Amino acid sequence: QAQLVESGGGLVQPGGSLRLTCVASGFRSRPYEMGWYRQGLGNERELVATIPNSGFINYADSVRGRFTISEDRAANTLYLQMNSLKVEDTAVYYCRAWGYGSNYWGQGTQVTVSS
Repeated sequence: QAQLVESGGGLVQPGGSLRLTCVASGFRSRPYEMGWYRQGLGNERELVATIPNSGFINYADSVRGRFTISEDRAANTLYLQMNSLKVEDTAVYYCRAWGYGSNYWGQGTQVTVSS
């Protein structure tokens, strides 16, 4: 059974940093694409950053220059380094893996940016 497990969320002050981690297990091979999404209270889930097999990284305009997505393929782990956090970054952050007819989501990890 393939699954994604996120960790690393928490409470941070504006301007602070957090690193989210997503560990993938049960996949036969590296999914076609992996990424991070987020959903703020009352908002729709939105793309944060994605990284396909090709390695061409895509960022939402709202996080470009502040967030960095990376992976350790040997450890089946995806990361999201978040710097210069803003109040509007507050959301539940989800890891996603999809492609080849499959689509998996993690359970989410809460990130709260507040003074």
